Amino acid sequence: MLRITPFLAAGALVAALLGASPAQAAPPAHIRGLETVPVYDYGAAIRESVWVQTRDDADRDGVPDRVAVDLVRPRTAPGVKVPVVMDASPYYACCGRGNESELKEYDENGVITKAPLFYDNYFVPRGYAFAAVDLTGTNRSTGCEDVGGPHEVAGARAVVDWLNGRAPAFAADGRRVSARAWTTGKVGMIGKSWDGSIANGVAATGVEGLETIVPIAAISSWYDYMRYNGTLRSTDYPEYLQGVVSDRLAECAAVTADLDRNSAEETGDYNGFWRVRDYRPAARKVRASVLVVHGVNDLNVSTPQFAAWWSALAEAGVPRKIWLHQTGHVDPFDLDRDAWVDTLHKWFDRWLQGLPNGIDRGPRATIETSPGVLTTAKDWPVPGTRPVTVPLGKGTRAMTDLGLSEAAATANPAADLPGRLAFRWGPLTRPLRLSGTPSVTLRVRVDRPTTQLTAKLVDYGTAERVDYGRGEGVTTLTTETCYGESTADDDACYRDVAERVVTSDYAVLTRGWQDAAHHVSLRFTTPLTPGRWYSIKVPLAAYDTTVAVGHTLGLVLTQSDARFTEAPDTGATVEVDLARSRLTLPVAGHVTLTPAPAAVTKVTPGEGITAGERPEYELPR
Repeated sequence: MLRITPFLAAGALVAALLGASPAQAAPPAHIRGLETVPVYDYGAAIRESVWVQTRDDADRDGVPDRVAVDLVRPRTAPGVKVPVVMDASPYYACCGRGNESELKEYDENGVITKAPLFYDNYFVPRGYAFAAVDLTGTNRSTGCEDVGGPHEVAGARAVVDWLNGRAPAFAADGRRVSARAWTTGKVGMIGKSWDGSIANGVAATGVEGLETIVPIAAISSWYDYMRYNGTLRSTDYPEYLQGVVSDRLAECAAVTADLDRNSAEETGDYNGFWRVRDYRPAARKVRASVLVVHGVNDLNVSTPQFAAWWSALAEAGVPRKIWLHQTGHVDPFDLDRDAWVDTLHKWFDRWLQGLPNGIDRGPRATIETSPGVLTTAKDWPVPGTRPVTVPLGKGTRAMTDLGLSEAAATANPAADLPGRLAFRWGPLTRPLRLSGTPSVTLRVRVDRPTTQLTAKLVDYGTAERVDYGRGEGVTTLTTETCYGESTADDDACYRDVAERVVTSDYAVLTRGWQDAAHHVSLRFTTPLTPGRWYSIKVPLAAYDTTVAVGHTLGLVLTQSDARFTEAPDTGATVEVDLARSRLTLPVAGHVTLTPAPAAVTKVTPGEGITAGERPEYELPR
């Protein structure tokens, strides 16, 4: 019997995945063993622009929309085809990409000379093409930007179709352009925030040829981005975002009117407008593998965005991996560059080049458990996590909405403070590992038809923590590092970034909001009958942390929360039946939570209590 050595077996498998046996042809020059290597001259790369024709006419001018694609691809030997790394973004002309807000730059002939980020510099020499795609209605694309909707998803999908010979594309002079001669058709979409959100949306269409996506701090449901369980985050948010990224508002007035009219701002309901911007129900259609990246302290694109998507992908059996960190709305390239670039390189090699390097067989989760400390786990939530129910106490307590700021509401947890209810457990005698999504179920009686209910989980105890409240928890340094090759117009060097760490006495871990009138369904309101008791669940954002021995875990309840929502201060009074209310925690391991001593001092409004801050618009970038 012929025995194949492990080395030869691996080589045979690589050759098979590349479509040739060892006796027929050697792998392309950019593949050595189980990885791609930089063999192509980045300075000699082919740079071109095409406009992919979609099936949409979003601007209703009677002409199919065209999406602009700026390509940088290696000058390979004849017959060698390469896969494509694709970043579809609305920000290439208005706001920039990456920590240094890079924009696309072109020469006098309209040919791209500089693509933002390091993807082209690093991957093109390694046998990948890079496609920087202007979302529908932005930069050099026609059509109308519809904020996570079917037009921009269809436009990005059309690029995948073109790369696989299923859609037409044209050069600036009108010539029809094909990609079949240089690409394998395998596409990996990547991007932070809005860019990653569209990667989620395109994957949810099930388009053939999209082999993997890397959504970083990305949205999976635009309703949950702009509404918190029936509560508005900010008014006129969809129209605002469209106006920031698009300069085609005159041509797109009808689409803007649709954004305003159909988003159900007057009710906060989840309707058809939001349903087509919710990618989670279509997780079963996803053919691509998914590498999810998110900061557990991201207050822009909050953590339910990744957690609900991750759960839906798991149920659908999608190959996946997750990378969680302690900062806010941050790209992992600006946290641990060596570790991230190595992971991304292996991920693309596995799914786009077909190299069996094992990254899909190792631990599924990489988690930053404390500043600068990365650990791995078999999955997320970490195995062994179970829901632990913690009662809130006995009797009935009441709070009246006073519009407290978060700082005022969460400080002095042992104090009796009007406008909030505070509960504490500890000091802890064993570490408390939380991994997943907490929630609070409240038995309440309200003297108004509705009110917002706000819950915050707090870690009380001195520790070094990522200061995510300033600069997303990172600071830009004066030094630089380079990843990939450079040209005179497009260098591969970026300012280094470090986590911003402070020593603090406490930190808010996670938050949740619920409009009480949406307690039955997010699809419609059910006004409360004053004087009647209701059980209302307030979901908190997903989180992963370990609360240290000696610390106290706190739960703070308020109503309006002006820093994060636009729910009015109704002046409502809420009575809470503590015996029939509970906190549910996702706990890994075993720990006993003992109630801390009751309130010992009384603080009245005006004694250092500040009013809530007004919300500000944020860009998902």
